[in-house]
Amino acid sequence: MTTPSSSHWTLDPSVVHLNHGSFGAVPRTVQEVQRALREEMETNPDAWFRELPERVGQARAAVARFLRVPAEHTALVPNASAGVSTVLGCLPLPPGGEVLLTDHTYGAVAMGTARAAERAGARVRTLHIPLEATAEEIAAVFAGALSEATALVVVDQISSATARLFPVAEIARLTHAAGAKLLVDGAHAPGMLADPVGLAGAADFWVGNLHKWCCAPRGTAALVARGPDAQDLWPLTDSWGAPDPFPRRFDVQGTLDLTAWLAAPRSLEFIEETYGWDAARARMAKLAEVAQGLLADALGADLTAVGGSEAPAMRLIPLPAGLAADHESSHVLQRRIAADTGVETAITSWDGRGFLRLSAHLYNTVSDYERLAEHLPGVLRAQEASDGS
Repeated sequence: MTTPSSSHWTLDPSVVHLNHGSFGAVPRTVQEVQRALREEMETNPDAWFRELPERVGQARAAVARFLRVPAEHTALVPNASAGVSTVLGCLPLPPGGEVLLTDHTYGAVAMGTARAAERAGARVRTLHIPLEATAEEIAAVFAGALSEATALVVVDQISSATARLFPVAEIARLTHAAGAKLLVDGAHAPGMLADPVGLAGAADFWVGNLHKWCCAPRGTAALVARGPDAQDLWPLTDSWGAPDPFPRRFDVQGTLDLTAWLAAPRSLEFIEETYGWDAARARMAKLAEVAQGLLADALGADLTAVGGSEAPAMRLIPLPAGLAADHESSHVLQRRIAADTGVETAITSWDGRGFLRLSAHLYNTVSDYERLAEHLPGVLRAQEASDGS
């Protein structure tokens, strides 16, 4: 495996970037490809847009190969939330039916699901999954909650705020046995997991971002749908591809700038050529584990409560009680850490408790986390003093 080099990225070297899981980072070579595509688009817009659907189809096929699924099951969408909204907008929910979520569901997805249920006259039930729950215990919660009223289950493959890895293949089996459908939010899964769609088992719908662990340009995600329900899926905006079957109808998006989609295959190639995907995943997972230990030691944090079903390259560190207990205060603390230490990281809140969420990627090193471990305790003490004043 090639040693990671800062020359592969355009990140500001004066900042320590430890929040890859939120916004990703696009390699220099991928930026160059996208820039050339934009120049081509502006040089001859007529030729560009006439040929664009075919080129999108080629990029979609490359993404599908990476995900180990057939291209005819795969559409490109702007992000995972857009993919979820697409499914929710097309899938009829029976009046009086029930949609199951967990209390780890991404906020935008939870809000979109609530709106879809309200439109249909259905209801949403949120299941509590303890942080320390094992895969077997998580599955048992779903087994006890599914009923004849359940029409749809929406579940994270890797949760955003809590960095949990959910046993979605078993959840799919249980969901189908109850006569319901499963939508998997795999926002963080591509790149972090070798075969994310395969690990989702027989899920009816799966969505995943490519701008996170795959480092594609932002605005690139995949929606995978199998079975007859796929032909009921339509883009959020109707365009001239409407007469085409799924997924080709998604290849036509009017005059949107789709250079991110066309450049996405280059990001997949770059990591394979430069690092090797298997080696890259192993390195990121090991670094996340080491970083979690470093930060836990620095803060005197007990990791017992966050030890169940952790994601490979994302980890949690519990913060002192009272800090970042809600969404707003977590953002305040995140901005303070950035301003006081020069480290960009993620502070999340869940169930009234604040956490430092670590993300490890190829441009990160142990020294990055050592810097945060050195300065974070002082920042937290200062924030506690501010909160108490």
